[in-house]
Amino acid sequence: MGDVHDLTLLEQAAAIRRREVSPVELVEHYLARIERLDPRVGAFVTVTPDPARAAAREAERALLDRAVDVDTLPPLHGVPLAIKDLNYTAGVRTTLGSSTYAEFVPMVDDFVVAVLRAAGTISVGKTNVPEFGLPCYTEPDVAPPARTPWDLDRSAGGSSGGAGAAVAAGLVPAAQGSDGAGSIRIPASACGLVGLKPARGRISGGPLAANVTGLSVNGPLARTVRDAAALLDAMAGPMPGDPFWAPPPPPGATFLAACERPPRALRIGRTRTPVVADTDLHPQVVAAWEAASGLLEELGHTVEDVPPAFTPDVVKRFETVWSVSATLTPVDPAEDFRLRPLTRWLRARGRAVSGPEFARALADMQLAARAAVAASAAYDAVLMPTLAAPPARVGELRDDGDPARDFANQKAFTPFTSVANVTGQPAVSLPLHWTADGLPVGVMLLGRPAGEAGLLSLAAQVEAARPWHERRPAVWSA
Repeated sequence: MGDVHDLTLLEQAAAIRRREVSPVELVEHYLARIERLDPRVGAFVTVTPDPARAAAREAERALLDRAVDVDTLPPLHGVPLAIKDLNYTAGVRTTLGSSTYAEFVPMVDDFVVAVLRAAGTISVGKTNVPEFGLPCYTEPDVAPPARTPWDLDRSAGGSSGGAGAAVAAGLVPAAQGSDGAGSIRIPASACGLVGLKPARGRISGGPLAANVTGLSVNGPLARTVRDAAALLDAMAGPMPGDPFWAPPPPPGATFLAACERPPRALRIGRTRTPVVADTDLHPQVVAAWEAASGLLEELGHTVEDVPPAFTPDVVKRFETVWSVSATLTPVDPAEDFRLRPLTRWLRARGRAVSGPEFARALADMQLAARAAVAASAAYDAVLMPTLAAPPARVGELRDDGDPARDFANQKAFTPFTSVANVTGQPAVSLPLHWTADGLPVGVMLLGRPAGEAGLLSLAAQVEAARPWHERRPAVWSA
């Protein structure tokens, strides 16, 4: 066995069960890598070595207890993981990427944090996010920028930028993220990873998240499709009172098992017409999309051109809803000056929207979502670019002097991902392409409503045909 971080999430879980590697060894290995490499990568806001070591010792005691049947242990027993800094973690600083929350320590866990712990994972810390998760780049005041390990001058994306950077640099085998307009898939494309945005209601956002819009969901970032599926299995399920519920898999079925079933011949739509902004696509993005189309046809699927999902009026409704959602995180008015210019601008836009205007925008967005889902019902999946360009340079999209321009830059960079958040469908970004100078470029597959199993089956088939997980950035072996 080489370095333990070369192993995938599932390989590490299996090695732990075989007692070939211990949870203590794994946690110490990753803590050492974080200490050595994270100053260059910017993946973590807070590292939690003492709680991680204590949890690892407890996990190891269970393995050494010969009275314990390893088959009764949780599926990811003893495997290190990281939690996004937008998610509450009891007793651990949770900054939400904002100087106004720089010392905030929640008293409760988010439900997803609790279920990941119950699945046996051990958190080594909180991953870097932009302020309140609003931008598609991760450059907060409370931490250095999150950088893609493929080029440390470039951004890891956002808002799960720290999670993407951590996995791509080998600082954890996989990570939890969240996605309100592409925030898992954007870092997946920028960091050469699998990023899965699950269906609305698949994973609980409880107990405190005020997800009145239904846009944001939790999900996995991983190096392989199977690792992403295993993490989805660990996170999936509602908590009582959730406003959105996705139908569970049939009894005995798992999302990981779906990866072992090759799909039948599928009908796949494809579009590369930008939805959120009228913008040009980088030639390498077009090349990645065309190559993915050809690969899907080689695998026996029918690929057909389809029109874009939404018209510009829907984008306006989305922007209204998004700006109102920016106001939902409470901030003392006396501390408002400490917010980033983009955050203040979005919150001002949101506060200017009346209650009836917000309700109308949300209703119109939902009507458009129903129409879009109906229009794509004949297709098993729809292929799109993930982003309009390869990873942006740190600071390239950000414009503190003109937040409106900042927002426009982001829309031009991410003109596809929010479609899945509006419709609630699952979507996955796959790292199928690299530019000549070694930058990753993702392609996105949009699945049927609540259709993660079929989407993962197709993604696993694509990965088997064009494997990527042994392709690693230089920092991986540093």
